[in-house]
Amino acid sequence: MELDFTTKERYSRQILFPPLGEKGQAQLLKSRVAVIGLGALGTVSAGTLARAGVGFLKLVDRDYIESSNLQRQALFDEEDCRKLRPKALAAAEKLKKINSSLSYSALVEDINHRNVEEIIRDVDLVLDATDNFETRFLLNEACVKGGTPWIYGACVASYGVTFTIIPGETACLSCYLPDHTGPGTTVSCDTAGIIGPAANIVASLQVTEALKILSGAREDLNKSMTFFDLWTNNFSHLELHRQDSCPVCGKKEFARLAGENQQYSTNLCGRNTVQVLPYTPQQISLEKLKALLAPLGEVHAGEHLLTFKTGPYELVIFPDARTLVKGTSDPKLARSLYARYIGT
Repeated sequence: MELDFTTKERYSRQILFPPLGEKGQAQLLKSRVAVIGLGALGTVSAGTLARAGVGFLKLVDRDYIESSNLQRQALFDEEDCRKLRPKALAAAEKLKKINSSLSYSALVEDINHRNVEEIIRDVDLVLDATDNFETRFLLNEACVKGGTPWIYGACVASYGVTFTIIPGETACLSCYLPDHTGPGTTVSCDTAGIIGPAANIVASLQVTEALKILSGAREDLNKSMTFFDLWTNNFSHLELHRQDSCPVCGKKEFARLAGENQQYSTNLCGRNTVQVLPYTPQQISLEKLKALLAPLGEVHAGEHLLTFKTGPYELVIFPDARTLVKGTSDPKLARSLYARYIGT
């Protein structure tokens, strides 16, 4: 791929970096990456990948923008909050203003066993910017099964961790973590908070590894899991090895992809909110639902979501019937409210 003068000028400082050069830049422009989650990690990573000239970015997030996001989620602003914009759509719009020469796909979806393989099928790399282990274990299975490299990343408080996973070559997430990290077993930004710089560092480490993979410089990849605590100035590395006994990369058992132990109610990180999924895939008319709910409480409907307030609770409903129940962390109560106002 021959770079024209305009392209060379745009990425000139990156091309001057010897490990990339013009050949590496050409590879980036042909590359396709899925960024799963458009929160603190995802917005920084997506912005950096777009500025670096990664040709296609698939942006996937299930949520919408709130004021508490602005402290660390780099692509969003106060106007996005006022309009309750879905993160994936808002991110795509901002990235087009940063680099209009690239291609973007924005999906306002929850990653689950029904859609994950299709979502990552056409990309060269998956970048994890999620906020829960349920989704990460699912991504791990899908990427291992499909042979797609992915980069795990997580942060909370002032801590961060990242690990590059190349199926068939490195350990996978299940080699390192037992597949039972459920609610209450790990801290979250809801219990421990988070500072923006921790997310920025994790995202920068992830994107650097992504640039190595996409440009063909796999010999320079970080072979270890990297941990840090910015507040105490500590960085450390843990060398991981593939485990033949690993149920995923060793035995090729993909239980989550098969839908086993699928969770239909999930507490969201950093908020007193439960996400409720319909038991079967469906689409609903937000306008019709607005008419049904109007006599029962305060309702506002837009193109991408509907909000309904009843007593101390607020339901945020998407066209695929996925609902965020705000005001509770009790999955049973959330599912009860869902059944009462939306259906079973």
